[in-house]
Amino acid sequence: MRLLVIDTATQALSVALLENDVPIGRFHEIVGRGHAEALLPAIAALPNGGRADGIAVDVGPGSFTGVRIGIAAARALALAWGVPVHGYSTPALIAALAACQNAAGEHIAVTITGGHGELFWQSFDPTGRVAENPVTSTPIAQLAEQLDAPVYYGTGAEALVTARGAGIAVSLYPDAAAYPLITDQPLLPPSPIYGRGADAMTMAERAAS
Repeated sequence: MRLLVIDTATQALSVALLENDVPIGRFHEIVGRGHAEALLPAIAALPNGGRADGIAVDVGPGSFTGVRIGIAAARALALAWGVPVHGYSTPALIAALAACQNAAGEHIAVTITGGHGELFWQSFDPTGRVAENPVTSTPIAQLAEQLDAPVYYGTGAEALVTARGAGIAVSLYPDAAAYPLITDQPLLPPSPIYGRGADAMTMAERAAS
């Protein structure tokens, strides 16, 4: 069975074609905001144009635009190929990657760059498989006082360590080829996880708040 994995939730553009959980094609590059232009060519460059029996896509949280680009592409390809599509979370994949480096057996603190001076964060057990709290978005200064861990992983790790003046930052981006690390996790619907409330509200929502 072949699975196409699409990850555009962070500054990284990461796609992989897996055959029975073994990568047979991969593209991984830090593109910043260039996902829209680079995603489809990256998929097309995979073996057989990335054609697969199913698709997995990172549904966030992370970059608002990046998450939506990845999901839109995954849904479109799934419809065109007549295959199923499911989602997975950014923190779950980063935590699984962090667990591979967690020689000290510490609990794993995952931080992801958000918007408006905030970081998404989620803590996991030392295996990286059990989340200890829901994904939360918190201002960096507040999180620096709230979250106390010896090591921080993810795209927001460096910013948090700088704000705290303590700790070790391990910059990790989701890697589509590492998806087999989380195949034991529940499948998510291919819908965005924003991790925070919307910045804009309709008049009806304002009236209700």
